[in-house]
Amino acid sequence: MKNILLIEDNDIIRENTAEILELSGYRVTTANNGKAGIELALVDRPDLIICDIMMPVLDGYGVLHIVNKNPALTGIPFIFLTAKSERDDFRRGMELGADDYLTKPFSESELLSAIESRLNRFTTLLSDNSIGEEGLSQPFTDTQSSGWFQSLISDRKLHRVPKKQFVYSDGDEPTRLYYLKNGRVKIVRTSHDGKELVTDLLGPNSFIGYRALLENTNYTDSAVTLDDSELIYIPKNEFLHMLGTQPEAGRQFVHLLAGHINGKEEQLLSMAYSSLRRRVADTLLRLGTSPDGEPVPPIQLSRDDLAAVIGTATESLIRILTEFKHDGLIEMSSAGIRLVEPDKLRRANW
Repeated sequence: MKNILLIEDNDIIRENTAEILELSGYRVTTANNGKAGIELALVDRPDLIICDIMMPVLDGYGVLHIVNKNPALTGIPFIFLTAKSERDDFRRGMELGADDYLTKPFSESELLSAIESRLNRFTTLLSDNSIGEEGLSQPFTDTQSSGWFQSLISDRKLHRVPKKQFVYSDGDEPTRLYYLKNGRVKIVRTSHDGKELVTDLLGPNSFIGYRALLENTNYTDSAVTLDDSELIYIPKNEFLHMLGTQPEAGRQFVHLLAGHINGKEEQLLSMAYSSLRRRVADTLLRLGTSPDGEPVPPIQLSRDDLAAVIGTATESLIRILTEFKHDGLIEMSSAGIRLVEPDKLRRANW
């Protein structure tokens, strides 16, 4: 059961909102001001925080600032709740790192939709459910409390990289470690005849490019943004110094590297022995369901990128997707590909 921390100074709104969330299956902790909310979050880390902006003692901006700076709280999805509708207030909240906002009064469906969207974002492919292990995975969550993780990324300039831009290219000499704060990045290997294979899809809270730094070699792949993204650049010498002085951090990066290799072996095994329909089905299940097997928001990848993930021609992918759509297993729209019958897709033995 997901735990939501609700920080709201208005008693009626706080109680009504908490009741809606509890009836919807969430465990809810409430606080009537920002200071009390932070204290509760430190005792019992929530899966998501909903916070009013204008409050006594500590306002919502102050709460978000502490959440972003405290190693024990960083990474928690954050939704602002406010009666103010001025655009500047929204802009300030989003610039501080809020994931979403709701304007009071709001409907039950608006509230639940915003929560489900934020929670799904942190449990799909582009976080823990990625096809590879290059992205930030569960072991880092525990080590954040030791301080090394936050010290590595805090107080650094945030670089905004437009969509479809190279973060680094095959053959480049690595000079830094990249931390993806917002957006999506694909890791690509290109054959001599120009064909692409997408080996990883990464989302927020992912480290990128550490393998070349650990191996002390040039990049053998390329990293390209899928969306307008925000990255933090960590100089190579600082990263290597941290590995030499923080054994726990070194162990976690070695763990990620081992998982990365394991993921590639599984991908190669599937490409070698599974039929194309099976590979497409497995990839859709991996991208289109949460860790517990439930559907998530539509898969938003171009047909070319999806084909590169599977390792097939775009035309062949489109043919299989059309067959799946005809069988009622998926829906395709401008919003992406949504799984309609994930259990049937999972049981199929092509």
